[in-house]
Amino acid sequence: MTSRKYSIGNNHNLNCKNYLKYLLVLAVLVGFSSPLYSQSKKQLEKDKARVEQEIKNLNSQLGKAKKNSKNNQKQLQLLEDKIAQRTRLINNLDGQLNLLGVQMTQTQDSIALVRSQVDSLKAEYAKVVRTLYGERGNLDKLVLLLDTKSYNYAYLRTRWFRDYSRYRRRQAAHIRQKEEELTDVQLELAKQQREQTTLLVQQKRQKDQLAQEQKQKQKSLKDSKQQEKNLQAQIGKKEKQKRQLQQQIQNIINEEIAKANRAKKAAAGSSASSPAPKSAEEVALTSDFAGNKGRLPWPVTYTKVAREYGRYTHSSGGQNMNNGIDLLCRPGTSVQAVFGGTVSRVFTTPGGTRGIIIRHGDYMTVYANMGSVAVKEGAKVSTRQNIGTVFTNEDGTAEFSFQLWKGTSSQNPRTWLR
Repeated sequence: MTSRKYSIGNNHNLNCKNYLKYLLVLAVLVGFSSPLYSQSKKQLEKDKARVEQEIKNLNSQLGKAKKNSKNNQKQLQLLEDKIAQRTRLINNLDGQLNLLGVQMTQTQDSIALVRSQVDSLKAEYAKVVRTLYGERGNLDKLVLLLDTKSYNYAYLRTRWFRDYSRYRRRQAAHIRQKEEELTDVQLELAKQQREQTTLLVQQKRQKDQLAQEQKQKQKSLKDSKQQEKNLQAQIGKKEKQKRQLQQQIQNIINEEIAKANRAKKAAAGSSASSPAPKSAEEVALTSDFAGNKGRLPWPVTYTKVAREYGRYTHSSGGQNMNNGIDLLCRPGTSVQAVFGGTVSRVFTTPGGTRGIIIRHGDYMTVYANMGSVAVKEGAKVSTRQNIGTVFTNEDGTAEFSFQLWKGTSSQNPRTWLR
């Protein structure tokens, strides 16, 4: 009888040790992994919020770029940036799902472990109850106490009864505690499953948006190539008009010089082969103009120099000669004469804009790409007098061309303007 009782006490000690082992494993699976998961999850959520803000900013910029139908290249670049950020966002969601999957696996393992512990505790408790029930006729406390060889045995048996009663109460409390833990872990798993569903919905939505953006990019790329072809054609047309303008101005200069020479010879009665005589007024005006080299005012207020004087290679691959300086201006900018003289020609350019040539003795200044003209041929003008306005294209570009000639030779305006 005594050996049975002490066997039950030894089983109790073994079960307590196993219980401690279970607690340690559970702490590793649930307690220690949660802070690491929480830290990684917070970082991913922080990155997700930052990427979503970047996508929002790109959407705003893209909306502004779309308003300008000619800004296709910028739209394409913004779309590429947006696709890159969208891909980052999808990768972020993948990372959150993977991390959540690991956590759910650990939670399921925890559930299995706690359920196993509950089942084990219940089985052990049932076994003890069955054993005690089978021995109920032999477990009279008074008999067990009196049926001893000495006082020490009686004391040990009394102590065993007390400890065993405590053990049963603790065992019942452990079972209730484990069942509560099981409920808590199951609730946590349900929460994780809801979070997983939410992330999967977000991931699908982001992938659908990515697919739409990639289609939009292909369309934008196609439009960009077409726009580039159109732009090249426009550049080619513009450069052709520029060559025609240069030639037109050169021809007008030659005509003006020839016309002036004929008029002088006719007035002086000189022969066609002899040089045309110069009047004192013409000599003085030529000298005065030359004396102001480097001090002439700019004909317009400009925002940027579009092209300097000299030969250049344009984007179509060909070369042109720019006989003056091209200036970008604000729409409606006024044009002023850089020096006093006489308007010798008002003409229309190959592009349909207007132009003016003012004679200053042997020198002539040319004002081209004007939208309006405020003077007539033969009119006398003074320095800084308003002679018209710069022409503005449909896209809002106002580009003005200024040239300066001495006889039939073009001059670099930079050396004459202050």
